[in-house]
Amino acid sequence: MDTALAKKGHFWTTESKLAYLLLIPGTVFLILFMFYPIVYVFLMSLFKTNKFGKILKFCGICNFKQIFLIKDFWAVLGRSFLWTGLAVLTKTLFGIVIALLLNVEYKGRRVYRTLLILPWASSVPISVMLWQWVYNADFGLLNQTLKMLHITQHPPYWLAYPIPAFFAAIWVDIWIGIPFMSLVFLAGLQAIPKDIYESAVVDGVNQWQKFRFITLPLLKNILVIATLLSTLWTFNDFNTIYILTKGGPINTTDILITFIYKYSFNFLRFGPASAMAVITFFILLGVSIIYSRFYFKGEE
Repeated sequence: MDTALAKKGHFWTTESKLAYLLLIPGTVFLILFMFYPIVYVFLMSLFKTNKFGKILKFCGICNFKQIFLIKDFWAVLGRSFLWTGLAVLTKTLFGIVIALLLNVEYKGRRVYRTLLILPWASSVPISVMLWQWVYNADFGLLNQTLKMLHITQHPPYWLAYPIPAFFAAIWVDIWIGIPFMSLVFLAGLQAIPKDIYESAVVDGVNQWQKFRFITLPLLKNILVIATLLSTLWTFNDFNTIYILTKGGPINTTDILITFIYKYSFNFLRFGPASAMAVITFFILLGVSIIYSRFYFKGEE
């Protein structure tokens, strides 16, 4: 009994009361602006709704059946995986290369590190709008450069056709995301003890063997975490697509997140849009579980 009272007193001291009081605003904020919207989206996916998003009646999996019959949904889903795979793979490869270059001692290295972080530190909408001007067919920097170098006098309309627009959007996402990957990998490289490399040199190990058998294994956990975060962010990268192309031309650059937005606020079909959001949630949950298995397997 005394022990129970002691534990109760321990959790209900003057300091703990203050702590609980300070937690209330944050807790209310999370409930109202995170948990409640998530629960409401799950409910809307199982109910019929009106054009204002109000739940009307239960219909089970009717919204899921409806979106599975939409031809564009499968094209958008496949494009989302392609978009994420290409962008994350490129950001990872470039990030490792840049991190290796910045990890070498040379003059001006700090300046290059500062310049590297600018794309990631800048506001994403502003960065995308700048690239929108770069891709402008008439007076954009890219086409003007192609003309000045006499590569072509009739450069393409980058955002007017499906394939160029899709890869133009991927490049913008890559450009914004590379700094994060590079800095994370650089931090991992600097945490590797130099004694290991010095011992390897004594044993006659070349540069490729050092990278293959020392650097990569020791960066494995950081690589898993960085690519997981990049995958989650890239799959849900609404700003880049919507600002740059708005999903055009003719919805050929839409990914799942922009498609959900259009179904919700352009077509006012909140039920199917919520079903797509739930599918997105489970896709990313599955990806997170797979990455977690790799991470904890590495820890073991």
